[in-house]
Amino acid sequence: MAEPDPDTIFSGAGQRLGAPETLGISTLDPGHRPPAMPPGRHVTVRVRMLDDTEELFDISQKASGKVLFDLVCSHMNLIEGDYFGLEFQNQQKMMVWLDHIKPIIKQLRRPKHTILRFSVKFFPPDHAQLLEELTRYLFALQIKQDLFCGRLTCNDTSAALMVSYIIQSEIGDFEESQCRSHLLNNNYIPDQMPLIDKIMEFHSKNIGQTPAESDCHLLEVARRLEMYGIRLHPAKDREGTKLSLTVAHTGVLVFQGHTKINAFNWSKVRKLSFKRKRFLIKLRPDLNSSYQDTLEFLMPSRDCCKVFWKICVEYHAFFRLFEEPKPKPKPVLFSRGSSFRFSGRTQKQVIEYVKESEFKKIPFERKHSRVQYSSRVQHNSRLSPLPSPSHREVPTDSGAPGDRIDSPRRHWKESVLVSAEDPAASRARMSPSHQRNGHEERTGSVSRTEETRSPTRQTHPEHLNTGVVSNSPHLSASSGHSHGMVNGQKSLDLCSHSPDGRLPSPLTSPLLNDACSVRTDDEDEVRRKRFPTDRAYFIAKELLTTERTYVKDLEVVTVSFQSAVGQDEATPDSLKDAIFSTFEPLHKFHTGFLREVEQRLALWEGRSNAHIKGDYQRIGDVLLKNLQGLKPLTANLSKQSEILLELEKACKASRRLEGLCRDFELQKVCYIPLNVFILRPLHRLIHYKQILERLCKHYPATHVDFRDCRAALADVSEVVDQLQGSLIKMENLQKLLELKKDLIGVDNLVVPGREFIRLGCLSKLSGKGLQQRMFFLFDDIILYTSRGMTATNQFKVHGQLPLHGMTIRESEDEWGVPHAFTLVGQRQSVVVAASSLVEMDKWMEDVKMAIEMAKTSNGPSSELLTSSLTDNKCPEDSSVEAESEDDMTAPHVSLEKPTPHRGNTMVHVCWHRNTSVSMVDFSIAVENQLSGNLLRKFKNSNGWQKLWVVFTNFSLFFYKSHQDDYPLASLPLLGYSVTVPSESENIHKDYVFKLHFKSHVYYFRSESEYTFERWMEVIRSATVPSSRARGLNGKETHA
Repeated sequence: MAEPDPDTIFSGAGQRLGAPETLGISTLDPGHRPPAMPPGRHVTVRVRMLDDTEELFDISQKASGKVLFDLVCSHMNLIEGDYFGLEFQNQQKMMVWLDHIKPIIKQLRRPKHTILRFSVKFFPPDHAQLLEELTRYLFALQIKQDLFCGRLTCNDTSAALMVSYIIQSEIGDFEESQCRSHLLNNNYIPDQMPLIDKIMEFHSKNIGQTPAESDCHLLEVARRLEMYGIRLHPAKDREGTKLSLTVAHTGVLVFQGHTKINAFNWSKVRKLSFKRKRFLIKLRPDLNSSYQDTLEFLMPSRDCCKVFWKICVEYHAFFRLFEEPKPKPKPVLFSRGSSFRFSGRTQKQVIEYVKESEFKKIPFERKHSRVQYSSRVQHNSRLSPLPSPSHREVPTDSGAPGDRIDSPRRHWKESVLVSAEDPAASRARMSPSHQRNGHEERTGSVSRTEETRSPTRQTHPEHLNTGVVSNSPHLSASSGHSHGMVNGQKSLDLCSHSPDGRLPSPLTSPLLNDACSVRTDDEDEVRRKRFPTDRAYFIAKELLTTERTYVKDLEVVTVSFQSAVGQDEATPDSLKDAIFSTFEPLHKFHTGFLREVEQRLALWEGRSNAHIKGDYQRIGDVLLKNLQGLKPLTANLSKQSEILLELEKACKASRRLEGLCRDFELQKVCYIPLNVFILRPLHRLIHYKQILERLCKHYPATHVDFRDCRAALADVSEVVDQLQGSLIKMENLQKLLELKKDLIGVDNLVVPGREFIRLGCLSKLSGKGLQQRMFFLFDDIILYTSRGMTATNQFKVHGQLPLHGMTIRESEDEWGVPHAFTLVGQRQSVVVAASSLVEMDKWMEDVKMAIEMAKTSNGPSSELLTSSLTDNKCPEDSSVEAESEDDMTAPHVSLEKPTPHRGNTMVHVCWHRNTSVSMVDFSIAVENQLSGNLLRKFKNSNGWQKLWVVFTNFSLFFYKSHQDDYPLASLPLLGYSVTVPSESENIHKDYVFKLHFKSHVYYFRSESEYTFERWMEVIRSATVPSSRARGLNGKETHA
């Protein structure tokens, strides 16, 4: 009897990696030769590869399993070998993994008669974590095997889709007769004949895909399936019900048949152990859980129990630890429990090892592929690239040893893969095929929760998001979405773009590193002292910096959108005319205006014609002249809502146009929702008014610039006053249209008269305890939703509460839940709890106001709001979805045509930060845009980095310079606090402000007292709760 030590799988959680030791590393370091063979009699071991070829390896009987595994990886030039293993059938007829520590002779009783299978051992949640094309190819071969043998079960649509990607990589582009003949002669799935037509239909849509791209698509579809990477181990519960246990990156799973019925995440498991046939799971105490402390499962034998326990230990260590657990010292007298431990690198170590090392790049051979591309070397022979002195091939019909190419190891300097710490380099090395309209093409990526223990996370991965490029053809650079920007900016952890459009959490992504910008310290001090110190100069400079951003925003519509969508035949002419007749004249005008402002600031600063600069230290004349010229162009701005509705109507009528617009919003250049760009001209007029108000307040009445500034202010105020009412309605319409994309299970959300009030995270009290839900408050109804059960990262509507006849009361004492209140409707009552007293007060104030509005309103009928709900009962009350720690989506979603969706909008940020925002907050955030250069410093770094920073939509967007077309990274500000550093923080610089959220701290340094005050002001508008003074139906402009 062997009972593992209680701390077997949780000891040695590892520290942050320094220089990793080579002990236990299962693939070769650069330049290292295969491990030295220990003395002793040699045996020949047969290994069957994933492409069904067999290789013979001569190895000493005394050699450890690791030596043999390293030989196999060396033979294939496989760098990321840690995801794989060698499995074989032991004497008990059970498939087990070759132990890397034990000698071969103790594991293989009859080596000559044993076939070891090289297979995938650890299945990561996202194929984007696989950094090499060879590794992804091997995973694709494993998926192909699992499909063929029926291990990877799925619906017909998913099966046909995956087979279409497999044959695309094997025979190339679709040709009907060739495709049909190939499918008749080759079986990929059980009972393939009825699906041939569907497979061919999908194959016809894959034209142009290279084998590597097809691998990415195949893995993207496969990873969403419930049985992806699942190896079932039969068991029974205490009642004798037949079940199956399995392990995944998230934890231990329980299946009944091929249906997952329970999951125990690693974060909830305290200890795994076994005793004879009993497999024991000890859980951490949870007041909200109905499970007992220890769960017991009965397995067929003790050996079965131990085999499963071992793979659980290895999965936990590989995906959860930072480094390989250290071996425990052997006891002197007695040993209790198993001494087994994980041997090898963890996933985090593997990714860092590949990123930080350089390897020669050699082509590898795809056995079944007939496709050849000039940019990639593909061969119709074997997987193995080199003959190895320590092995020989088993002759087969598929090729001969001479077919292989003798090439050096892959040279990673030639690859487009760059470190996540150098996004600038990634842009420079980006292949033209990955660019669209001068901007890198972006596809979807995986969404992860804020708590995901991703092995690629760095110092502050949850908040600052940046983009990197992978050598995967469909893993192009983006956000990290958070991967991952916010509001349309994608986030990405390493190379987490995926063809289906799932995004990384806006809160998980690598950092924008020092490599992206120039460190400046003393030179900026000298520059600051040389330039003017007049407050009017810095106000004028704000005009310049924000005008640069505004012109770039106009180019998003006039250049990028026009190229990606406007020229397509699916776009109605009326929509083209409505958009471009408004924006092209504006873009032309503001380009000239920007040129004049730049020239005036150059004269003001004295960089040219310094001897005559006296008359140029003003900006009012330039503003007055240009605002008068702008007036005719603003005549049609009141009709921007018609453009929004026209665009929505056209997308409804044409699925192609809808897809084009969705794809455009996934591009990095579209860093905020497209509809917000449509309203930019209206917001810019408010910015002009704010700047002129500050100038007029600063100047004395006798100043030479005062008269022009006052006249310009009168002109722009007149236009703003005329458009103010329209702007309020258009902002509400824009927000409704944006929310419609974030929600599923809702119809008729956008109807005349409906006003959005607040959205945010609340905990709903049900029979299962408190459950996180996203609530949406409108002037006639409340919707509550959950996230994580759709392939598109949208929020699923669970219930609706009409406001007519509703009452609200505090319920903390009644239920014993802090910050709880009850929404009492005519047919249903719901108890919810806010995250803080401030949040509760905001919700109760807004709900009470909305109830009063509903009493006197003739607004829309809430009965027509949701089509998927037959009543107001919340489905999760009877069946609560189990969201995994890594936020994996449900496998039952149809994969016939995965549709990308921005999984990083403000709704998702509120979900992760457990907060809320109101419509008033949204209005202030878009009106208080600010741009300019800032110096940034991390909590533990020494130097300062110079970045071009744009504030809008509750986020800071970071650029290397103002000339960049898209941001390198973003930082959602919801939940952050902005303060001034204390003396103890040793920030001995002027004009520094600090952003902090939990343990995440950033310092930013501005160039003057004025810019410091402005940055503090606009950031507080996004981080401090808004006052209700502005109400819903009227609002003041905020300076």
